[in-house]
Amino acid sequence: MAKGSYPEPMRMGRSDRQQFNNASPEAADQLVLGREAYEERAWDDAYRFLARVDEATSLAVDDLERLAMSAYLTGRDDEYLRALERTHHAYLDAGRCQRAARCAFWLGLRLVFRGEMAPAKGWFGRAHRLLEREQHECVEQGYLMLPHVEQNLAAGNFEAAYAAASGAVEIGEHFADVDLVACARHLQGRVLLRQQRTTEGFALLDEAMVSVTAGELSPLLTGLIYCSVIEACQQVHALGRAREWTSALGRWCSEQPQLISFSGTCLMHRAEIMRISGAWQDAVDEAQNAVERLTRSNNRKDTAGAWYQLAEVHRLRGDFDAAEQAYRSASQYGLEPQPGLALLRLAKRHTDAAAATIRRVMDTTADQVHRIRLLPAHVEIMLAADHVEEAQRACRELENCAEAYGTELLMALATHARGAVELAEGEAQPAAVRLRQAIERWQQVDAPYEAARVRVMMGLAFRALGDSDGAALELQAAGAVFQQLGAVPDLSRVDTLLGMCPDETCGLSARELQVLRLVASGKTNKQIANDLHLSGKTVDRHVSNIFNKLDVPTRTAATAWAYEHRLI
Repeated sequence: MAKGSYPEPMRMGRSDRQQFNNASPEAADQLVLGREAYEERAWDDAYRFLARVDEATSLAVDDLERLAMSAYLTGRDDEYLRALERTHHAYLDAGRCQRAARCAFWLGLRLVFRGEMAPAKGWFGRAHRLLEREQHECVEQGYLMLPHVEQNLAAGNFEAAYAAASGAVEIGEHFADVDLVACARHLQGRVLLRQQRTTEGFALLDEAMVSVTAGELSPLLTGLIYCSVIEACQQVHALGRAREWTSALGRWCSEQPQLISFSGTCLMHRAEIMRISGAWQDAVDEAQNAVERLTRSNNRKDTAGAWYQLAEVHRLRGDFDAAEQAYRSASQYGLEPQPGLALLRLAKRHTDAAAATIRRVMDTTADQVHRIRLLPAHVEIMLAADHVEEAQRACRELENCAEAYGTELLMALATHARGAVELAEGEAQPAAVRLRQAIERWQQVDAPYEAARVRVMMGLAFRALGDSDGAALELQAAGAVFQQLGAVPDLSRVDTLLGMCPDETCGLSARELQVLRLVASGKTNKQIANDLHLSGKTVDRHVSNIFNKLDVPTRTAATAWAYEHRLI
């Protein structure tokens, strides 16, 4: 099958200089090197060589298109648009209206991604007008059906979206254009997911991904479909598939060290998966790298997503100021940072503000896949605000979504929420049963933090049932996980539940208690700094404060105090 979206790599020999009688020998050499770099997918080298030739003498249209593609893949967004517009006009001058229309399509699509809708519609309109002049069918007509799929999908017109995607598949198959077929087929899958036809939808996504992972597609479509499929999986909380495709995207990106455009998006997805998996420092590192790369490539949507993932880890660690700033950065890039910001307000004990925010967001969000992201936080915040009936309604909606989609993470979230509601309603025995199921489901998806949070609730359920030993075991197990993760607010709560009253802690902060545990376990200040990702000076200060507050002279004495107060 032909690819056709952009020029494919071609072997170019030195004899190709004959095609450029007007070019200097140096420019001819640069052109050969640029083409070879393009073939080898050394995108930055390809761009630099082709750009130098373009400065010396006008590139032929195929090479100009290679210049545009290299610019895109190296994050040079403005250069990409300029080169592609020049390519469009070159095709027009050559009377190749179909190729000119295809360039117009890609210009429009990129402008859509940038949020520049008016000029995007203008380019789509030009592409349609160019094809109207043609007297026969062409593959470009299929490409121009893709924006209609997205528009109808966003508007909730699922039947129309599926029909447009199916039409694009037919055209792609007729013209043996594997790029178009794979793109349109994965859009069919996304539509079916939105219709809650999960099995059929995932089947089409998986089929499209066969072409992606087999290397059958152009680099541009490969990256776009990877990102779209991962996003679709995350929207319905299909964590297993999201992990698999994110790993595959990571391998594809690593094979092209000079690739910028999709590598940042890959890092953003990896950050979310690492956060869920409990690798919080790795998640921070990936999110920070993602912000840098995505900013360079002018990808505002995913830059916002990377800032949001960074904020989430800061919030869970108890670094509330850093979390606040990262949520604001996400907002500045166009993402409403919810439900994270509402949960931050809750963590800071601003319960009324958290409740007002989550209600406002829920009331203004109609799209189901967007509501799915908000519902677990809605349940948690309403329970904290003692609005149990409202939490019950949100829980039922979440359970309905979990039943409809049947994905593993969504089932864990729904079971977790139901256990929390039952516990709040005073139904400790059924809550304990439900919470045990939730723990198992969180463990199955390798989400240690969420499993530990459920164990805290399990401890409260056992305590309500009069089982103080069982309660202590659950709370201690949860505390050990929070300690390992560096979840300072949760660890402080567990200490309180285990009976560590403020007087008994001698005024130690949650962070100082965390450092004391590590001191008592025999770790040096340097090792503690590495474990908690703090500077050595910060740990030294914490240890000094601990000695002063406990009125002890040595680490041995501090360790004895920790054992006496059941910190170890």
